[in-house]
Amino acid sequence: MFHLSGGMTGWQILGWVMVFAGLVIMNEIARRSKAGGAVCFFVIPAVLTVYFISIYVGAAKGAEWALNNQTYVHMNSWFHYAKLYAALAGCIGFMIIKYHWGGLGKSHAFKVFPFVIVAINILIAVVSDFESAVRAGSVMGGWWKSSEGVWLYGGWWNILNGIAGLINIFCMTGWWGIYSSRDKKDMLWPDMTWYYILAYDIWNFQYTYLNLPTHAWYCGFALLLAPTVANALWNKGGWIQNRANTLALWCMFAQVFPLFQDGSRFTTVSSVYGEAGAAAAFGEAMPTMANPAAQGIISVLSIVVNVAVFAVILMRAKQQKRNPYTHEIFKDQKDFKMAMARAE
Repeated sequence: MFHLSGGMTGWQILGWVMVFAGLVIMNEIARRSKAGGAVCFFVIPAVLTVYFISIYVGAAKGAEWALNNQTYVHMNSWFHYAKLYAALAGCIGFMIIKYHWGGLGKSHAFKVFPFVIVAINILIAVVSDFESAVRAGSVMGGWWKSSEGVWLYGGWWNILNGIAGLINIFCMTGWWGIYSSRDKKDMLWPDMTWYYILAYDIWNFQYTYLNLPTHAWYCGFALLLAPTVANALWNKGGWIQNRANTLALWCMFAQVFPLFQDGSRFTTVSSVYGEAGAAAAFGEAMPTMANPAAQGIISVLSIVVNVAVFAVILMRAKQQKRNPYTHEIFKDQKDFKMAMARAE
């Protein structure tokens, strides 16, 4: 699935371990106190926003320092900024709920916010998936070059995974079943059990694998595993908060230091480029070959799993005679009970 060779395998594995461990640690800093959350999701983003605006103002004026800035050159896609600020909105909204800040934090109606912001994040990725299929110009697959100079191989796998993403939105149940943990460290969504987490992780990994093939080793594999491990081992019910926190933190790091993924000994690309690896991904000329086998297989898996989870939801809703979106339907699950044991 990934091009781990060329004498750099040790560095690539080390890079993955550093990213995974760093995300787990930073998530703990962000979730355990108001001060940690404020620094991660108010102070740092404010500074970075000024930095981003300065770069683009400088570039518009033709300043060399801006035109050659690695953020401007390597991270200029609309997707990266949309994802960063959408994830950041989720982090702030979850803090409002967790700490009962103001009228919104105490409002029952605002409990639907987590569903809305997650759905928006999914839709951003779905649009990007469909965009890649269109730019490829053929459902059988074709190379196209992104604005960041990376060759992408789009095709029917993007369409299939985009549809899986749309289904994934409707796999979120119990939209109003949102709670704060008694210790105020977490916003909990107990009905978001391992069923949804599995469906989301496979779909989102495939999104990164198809559309960010030079980043997926980190923003797909490591980034998705960090919140999932936290939810499984010590933060039951807090997966969606973990996911938003780690996503926003990673997006900020990647936006400022893109060469960690694109131009260092840690660079790791997907197997679609074949033996040519990173040289083909970043080359001036269109790659001469493509190996989309993994892309096709994972897209099929993505839609199969999401359809299966959606079918389970419909079945449980029918058995319980409940609307799966206005009511929680996984109350009998161990995950749900463990999460509720932490709730206020």
